[in-house]
Amino acid sequence: MLYQLFETQRALMSPFSEFASASAKLYSHPLSPFAHSPMSQRVSAGLDLMHRLAKDYEKPEFGIRGVEVDGVEVAVQELIPITKPFCRLLRFKRYTDDPAVLLKMKDQPTVLVVAPLSGHHSTLLRDTVRQLLKDHKVFITDWTDARMVPLEEGAFHLDDYISYVQDFIRHVGPDCHVISVCQPTVPVLAAISLMASAGEKTPRSMTMMGGPIDARKSPTAVNNLAMNRSYSWFENNVIYRVPTNFPAAGRAVYPGFLQHTGFVAMNPDRHLSSHYDYFLDLVRGDDDSADSHRQFYDEYNAVLDMPAEYYLDTIRVVFQDFSLVNGTWDVNGQRVRPQDITGTALLTIEGELDDISGAGQTRAAHGLCSGIAAEHQYHYDAIGAGHYGIFAGRRWRDNVYPEVKNFILKYDRPDALSQPRSANAAAPRNSRSKKSA
Repeated sequence: MLYQLFETQRALMSPFSEFASASAKLYSHPLSPFAHSPMSQRVSAGLDLMHRLAKDYEKPEFGIRGVEVDGVEVAVQELIPITKPFCRLLRFKRYTDDPAVLLKMKDQPTVLVVAPLSGHHSTLLRDTVRQLLKDHKVFITDWTDARMVPLEEGAFHLDDYISYVQDFIRHVGPDCHVISVCQPTVPVLAAISLMASAGEKTPRSMTMMGGPIDARKSPTAVNNLAMNRSYSWFENNVIYRVPTNFPAAGRAVYPGFLQHTGFVAMNPDRHLSSHYDYFLDLVRGDDDSADSHRQFYDEYNAVLDMPAEYYLDTIRVVFQDFSLVNGTWDVNGQRVRPQDITGTALLTIEGELDDISGAGQTRAAHGLCSGIAAEHQYHYDAIGAGHYGIFAGRRWRDNVYPEVKNFILKYDRPDALSQPRSANAAAPRNSRSKKSA
C-alpha cells in the first residue's frame, strides 16, 4: 500500500513541479518582463528549488563521449555485449585515428567494474569509469531497476548475482582485472572463489573498495540497522509490491524511494544546507556552483528498486550470519572458499572517513584469501576520503586512482604473480603514500 501511496503522491506533484519550473524561467529569462521586477531573482530561485524538490528523477546517462589518452582526445561509445533480465554488461569502446594511440590502447589492461546494486544506478561510478578509460579498456555492470523487470523473468537472488558476475568475467576474459565498489565486494569475492575452487582461471587482480567483507568490524549506522533488526522485520517493513503502472507489477521489491529516504536521513543537516546554498547560488548568479549541485543531486536522487529476494539474502548472508567470514556460505550447493584463490592479486581500499563501510571491513579480505601469497596482497587507506571519495571526486582522481592504476599495471602480465616483491616489503601493505605497488 505504501508504494501505491507514493506513486499517487508522485503523480499529484508532477504538475506542480512542471509549473514551478516554468514559473522559475518566467522570472529569470531576460526577455520576460517579470525578470525585471523587484525580487525576481529570489522568486525564480525559490521556484527552481521547489521544482527540484518535487520532480521525479530518471536514470541519468553516463554521458562519456570522449576521454584523453596519452594527450590525444579519443571518442567513446557505449556498447552492450551482454543483456540479462536484471543487468546489462556495458563496454566503453574507445576510437581514434591516431595510429600510435590506437596501438597503445590495444595493449592497455582490461577492467571489469562491478557496480553496486544498492539503491543508486551504476552511473554513480561515472567518475570512476571516466578516469579508468584514460589507461584501460573498461566494462561495467549496469543493473536494471527491478520495477522494470516483468514477473515472468523470475526471481533474482544473491546467488544469481554471483552467477551474473561469473558470466561477465568469462565473457571479458580471465586476463581482466576486476574492481568492485562497496556492496559487490562480497559477491565478487564469492564469484572468484567459486571459480578458483572449480579449477577455472581467475582474473589477474581484484580491487575491492569500501565493502562489507566483514561487517562486524567498526560497524556503522548502516551495519547496525542490518544487524540489530530481525530478518522478519525487514520482510514485513521494507518489502512492497510494484504497482500496476510498471512492467514488474506485483514483483516484491525494496523500493528505491525508501532507500533514498534512508540515505537522506543519515545526514539531513548536510542536505538541508546544500539546498539552501543552491538557492543562494541562484540568487547570486553563481551558475557553476548551481550546476555542480544539479549534477550531484540528479545522480543522488535517481534510485532504483532492488529485488526483494536479493536484498533479503544480502541482509542475512552479509550482515546477520556473516557467512563469508565464518566459512559457512554455500552458493548453489558449493561452499565459498576464498582460500582457494591463488592466481589473483588483491588490493583493498578503505576511506578514512567512510561512514558506510567501517575501518577494517574491506581489509578483512586479506585474512580470507590465505591462498594468495603475502607479497601479492596490498591495502591502501585513502586519508581524508569518505565513502564516495574513494571512487569519485578529487581524492579518487589524485590519490586513489594512481594506486589502482599502478596495481593493475603491475599484474597485467601472465607471470606477474611469480615475480616476488622486494624482500623488505610487507603485506598486506597499509599504504598512505602515493605508491601502491
